[in-house]
Amino acid sequence: METITAIIPVRAGSTRLKNKNVAPFAGTNLLVNKINQLKQIEEISRIVVSSDSDMMLAMAKAAGADTHKRAPEYCDEKTKTFGEVVRHIAESVDGDHILWATCTSPLVFPKDYRKAISEYFPALLNGFDSLMSVESFKRYIWNEEGPLNYELGLKHVPSQQLPTLYFVTDGILIAPREKMIEWAYFHGRHPYKFLVDKRTGCDIDDGLDLACARAWLDMDETVSQIDPYMI
Repeated sequence: METITAIIPVRAGSTRLKNKNVAPFAGTNLLVNKINQLKQIEEISRIVVSSDSDMMLAMAKAAGADTHKRAPEYCDEKTKTFGEVVRHIAESVDGDHILWATCTSPLVFPKDYRKAISEYFPALLNGFDSLMSVESFKRYIWNEEGPLNYELGLKHVPSQQLPTLYFVTDGILIAPREKMIEWAYFHGRHPYKFLVDKRTGCDIDDGLDLACARAWLDMDETVSQIDPYMI
């Protein structure tokens, strides 16, 4: 049976929200919250917290996770490229597949991971090389030169008629470990798009994101499943 190792990457430095990875959340903090979520998933063989922070690594051990101590050059966002960091972490753990699970996506619940895993293996058999969680959207998009996905004037269309676009939420990323090492990235060029709603896709980058996640934590889940394009 193939094994899945869940990786929770955290580091001491955070420029936009100090101590972001251990910010209070759901009666504990973001890091321990994520460990507790992943411990509920039988398909996961091992949970590893990778960090340069002794405090966070001690916290992870106390919560029942394994740890990987990262050297400072793999955490300062300057010495090593992001790809080098991903490859280093993947090379430092065992397991057939890696589930990259950021603690700053606290509204990805165990049921979401289970569903993603259940769709991941069939996706590999159908020619996809990995899985990434995405949120779909239909917005009017511009760059410096003008609109990218619609036209002005008589050809303007309502937003629900725009082509569907996706952004990667980074909440769930799964790939074969050896491929993650080869790519120096956590998904390949032909990933299976695992669709999540706005609530599940919440990613904490600043204080406003954290406030939103706290407000959405106990929200009636049916509200988050309403299709905004059908309103």
